[in-house]
Amino acid sequence: MSLVPPSGGESPAASHRPHVAEEFEREPVPPRALKGGKSFWGMYAGEHAAGTEFMIGPLFLLAGVSLNDIFFGLLLGNFLAVLSWRYLCAPIAVHARLTLYYQLEKIAGTGLVKVYNLANGILFCFLAGAMITVSATAVGVPFGLPMPSFDAIYPESLTFVAAVLVVGAVIAVVAGFGYDTVSRFANVAVPWMVLVFFACGVVALKQLGVDSWAGLEAVWTESIDFAQGNGGGEQTMGFWSVVLFAWFCNSAMHLGMSDLSIFRYAKKASYGWATAGGMYVGHYMAWIAAAFMLAAQIKVAQSAVPLPGPMAYHVTGVAGIICVIIAGWTTANPTIYRAGLAFQGIFPRSSRLSMTLLAGAVATAAAVFPALAFKLLGFVGLYGTILAPIGGVIFADWYLARAAGVEQFPAARTGEKYNLAVLFAWLLPVGVALWLITVHGVTTWYFPLPAWIACAALYLLFRKWTAPAAAPP
Repeated sequence: MSLVPPSGGESPAASHRPHVAEEFEREPVPPRALKGGKSFWGMYAGEHAAGTEFMIGPLFLLAGVSLNDIFFGLLLGNFLAVLSWRYLCAPIAVHARLTLYYQLEKIAGTGLVKVYNLANGILFCFLAGAMITVSATAVGVPFGLPMPSFDAIYPESLTFVAAVLVVGAVIAVVAGFGYDTVSRFANVAVPWMVLVFFACGVVALKQLGVDSWAGLEAVWTESIDFAQGNGGGEQTMGFWSVVLFAWFCNSAMHLGMSDLSIFRYAKKASYGWATAGGMYVGHYMAWIAAAFMLAAQIKVAQSAVPLPGPMAYHVTGVAGIICVIIAGWTTANPTIYRAGLAFQGIFPRSSRLSMTLLAGAVATAAAVFPALAFKLLGFVGLYGTILAPIGGVIFADWYLARAAGVEQFPAARTGEKYNLAVLFAWLLPVGVALWLITVHGVTTWYFPLPAWIACAALYLLFRKWTAPAAAPP
């Protein structure tokens, strides 16, 4: 079942265009278009048991994370992420039934929301670009294409760039058909992909040749020593770093309210629990399985380069290659769709299809730079730090504005294009966070929650100073 309804209520001519779907970009989703829980479980499991998992799991090993910290840190962090979707994002979505972009426009004004949409769309394109790179590493295996080195920033091979362009074009076209097509694609691919991820983990464990937890810990430590090349087993991520990373790697979607655009189709807020399908299949099982794949590659091939395509091929052969390709698609498709909605918010008279194809082109251009995929841990923390805090404005406006004595949806009431309360509430905490990250080297995924809380509080404070009192209910 899809997250976007089939066309309905359109002109007779439009009824003969089966690929034209109502997306309700600037109106609440009507009751006839609401969807049941199945589509949400399938979409989230597909999006998060996906290409990022082939990169993030191995990066834990390279960071020297202990097995205990991975197993228990991810258990807690993913649960906190599910709670954020269920109790912060989904309730607002099922009551307002608006996209993030339109709801924010009613608060921040048409001019300011375009600035946010630009940042949102570009960062989502970069994330999708990393997934295109992941899929291209799998496409390159059967054709013997030269792969980028782990420390590469710029493209190193024209043939690999060509593979990126082909993969990006296919993904953009699929996303262009709308969320109906994206969701169906995920629902078909998910069951098989989950099995392949599980099989990759099992086969990797067999290749490691361990039969006890103590044996696994010993091999894991040896793998870290080899990967880091210094024999010291330096640990740059501990338990709480793993917890916070798992919680906030998708903070733009839950704290940042991007998934208002998804859950606006849900019949009930309880469908927010469907995100557990993505967190515990993808961000738990698949991350761990991918980490074991790199450990197995280190033991068997004496290589610590975490290229998803070759790693998966080494473990499960052709099935692994196909899984990496499709896994990249199931992340990039909805991410490009979200980016297209963001760009459409900047150019409201443009079609969603044209903006989605534009997002696909930007993502594909970003994908030719392999550093985007290899630095994924830091990047997802950075994009959460920039995008998540604006969700604090939406939360404060929805739940706290009246209690603070100010009106909801101020820009919709006044017609202002730039709500300065929103602008400064967003820029101040994000600016402080970016300064600490760039100047003092503080880890990126420490900031989404503090910046979110600060943004919500500052918004109410600035609104109280500058706005007239709310009308009595």
